[in-house]
Amino acid sequence: MRKILLILMTVIVSAGVSGCAGSLEAVGEGKGCYSLAPDKHGVILKNPAGETIFRYMTVKPKKTNLAASSVCCFHPLNTPSGERLTDLAPGDHHHHRGVFLAWHTMDFREKADFSNLGPKGPTYGWNISRADFWGWGEFAPTQGRIIKNREVRLAKADAEEADLRIHNDWITNERVMMTEHTSAKVREQDGVYVIDLDYRLTPKLDLKLNHTAFGGFCVRARNDGNSYYATADGKVTLSDPHYSVPELNWPAKKWYDYTIRLNSGKTIGIGVIDHPDNPPATWHNPRYVWMINPCIVAAEPVQVKKGTTLRLRYRLIVHDGPTPVNMLKKLSDRW
Repeated sequence: MRKILLILMTVIVSAGVSGCAGSLEAVGEGKGCYSLAPDKHGVILKNPAGETIFRYMTVKPKKTNLAASSVCCFHPLNTPSGERLTDLAPGDHHHHRGVFLAWHTMDFREKADFSNLGPKGPTYGWNISRADFWGWGEFAPTQGRIIKNREVRLAKADAEEADLRIHNDWITNERVMMTEHTSAKVREQDGVYVIDLDYRLTPKLDLKLNHTAFGGFCVRARNDGNSYYATADGKVTLSDPHYSVPELNWPAKKWYDYTIRLNSGKTIGIGVIDHPDNPPATWHNPRYVWMINPCIVAAEPVQVKKGTTLRLRYRLIVHDGPTPVNMLKKLSDRW
C-alpha cells in the first residue's frame, strides 16, 4: 500500500511541470532545476543543487507531539546554508507546525429550515458550525475538523524558480466547508530564499473569522538560542502581545523579521512581508512563543460570503546571518 501511495504521489508532483529537461528523472533528481519528490510525510522541494528547501507536510507522523488534527504545513523550512528554521509541535505549543495557515475560532453559517415547526416556528435562523483548524481547542471544537491535502503539484521548475500548486479541503465531520488553492513560488536571490505564498480560500457556506488577537498565517520558528524581532526601524522594543488582548498586538508594518542566534553559534532568520492588498493586520509576535503572525482579525471579524474567495499573500525572506534590512526593504517595496 505504501509503495502504491508513493507511486501515486510521484505522479501528482510531476504532473504539469514545465521548464526542466522534461523527464521524470530530471524532475525527481533536480538536474539543473528545482525539483519535487515524495517522502513518507509529504513532498520535498529541492534547489538546483539538490539541497532541501522545505517539506510540504501532508501526513502526520505516527509518533509526534503534534496535538493539532491537521498537519498541512511547510516543515522543515531550511535556510540557504541548510539550517532548519521552523519547529513542529514544540514543547510550549504542541499544536504549532512550521509555516501554516489556520484560525482557532471560525463560524460557518447556512440558513436553517423551520418548515416542520408549523406557523409558530422561527421566521428565520441559522445552522452554525464552529471550527478550530489551528488546533488549540479553547474557543471552538477541533474534533472532526481537519485540513486535508488533495494535491501538491509542481506547475513550473527551472533553474531560476519553482512554482508549487497546493489544493487542500477544510473539513468538518467529513463535510467540506472550504476549499484552499495555494501557490508557492520559490527562488534564491542574493543569498536568501524568497517564497511567495498566495492563498485562495473559498467557503461553501457563509464564513465568519471571529475577532481574536492571533490566528491566520503563522511562522513558528525554533527557540533554541537568543532571538529578536526587527522592522525597518530596527530591533523591536515593544511589550509582548497576549492572546487575550488584541490591542497589545504590534502595529501594522510592511514586514517583521525574526532572527535567532542558535546555541551552536550560527545566526538564521526569516522575514514576513504582508501584501498591501491583504486585509489590515496587526502582528501577534510574542517573544515567548517565537512566532510571526500577521493577524487580520485583531481589529474586527472578517466575513466571507459563500462562494467568494478570500485571498491572502505573504512573502517570506529566509536568511542566514542577521536581519537583511536592505533586502527586506527592497523586496517589500517591489511587491
